[in-house]
Amino acid sequence: MRHPHPKSTGVLIAVASIALAGCGGSAEVSAGPGSAERSGDSRAHAFPLGDEPVQLDPADFSTDIDNPYWPMRVGNRWVYEETDATGNRGQVVVEVTDRTKKIANGITARVVRDTATEDGVPVEITDDWYAQDSTGTIWYLGEYVTNYEDGKPVDHDGSFEAGVDGALPGVIMPAQPRPGMSYRQEYYKGEAEDNGAIITVDQEQVEVPFGFFKNVLMTRDLSATEPKVQELKFYVKGVGPLLSMHTDGDGERAELVEFTDATARD
Repeated sequence: MRHPHPKSTGVLIAVASIALAGCGGSAEVSAGPGSAERSGDSRAHAFPLGDEPVQLDPADFSTDIDNPYWPMRVGNRWVYEETDATGNRGQVVVEVTDRTKKIANGITARVVRDTATEDGVPVEITDDWYAQDSTGTIWYLGEYVTNYEDGKPVDHDGSFEAGVDGALPGVIMPAQPRPGMSYRQEYYKGEAEDNGAIITVDQEQVEVPFGFFKNVLMTRDLSATEPKVQELKFYVKGVGPLLSMHTDGDGERAELVEFTDATARD
């Protein structure tokens, strides 16, 4: 799953380090739907982890996604600048399309186009599939990836669809995020096994080219297929993802440079 990798400032890195230390280096874990919570925190909503099964009712989902931490209104558009440890730069454009897709598990999802380029040449173009349940939680239902070399499509490695070949849906943003919440983001055995956790809510301050923001939410992403990889992401209400950074040594960062709110054009 490719999501925006926004860049942080040095001040933010210090804030993130303090937040992680306060969590004892790891987030609490919550259980799958309908089971007792492992975390012992009665406030934590129960979301699936790893390969835990989950029963979702298609009638409970909508393609109108208005979760304030990532409002996916048709026409909303985010532009990010990426930088890696060697100084290479790229751009990622994320746009909510007016298209939908019926997923194999029966849920109709919103198609969000994610285009990554370097020097204007495509590297990866992905259609991500999202839907929101009746509580306001955003679920991730798979992706169709086209990988490019020298500007030409070469394969679709990384693609998966919930309900096909054992792939499972996951959570991208809870309706009411609280510190300690953990959740599966995606599961396709051996290919996509990402988990996320809420670290702090409305406590961080972030500055990116698009602007300065207070009351920012911070999450941490981990991957079972890449156990050394750790990524922090930051979201603000009304805009969505502002920035992220890898803390595992590869130095990849990105930052939000432009956001187009479709409501402003109505």
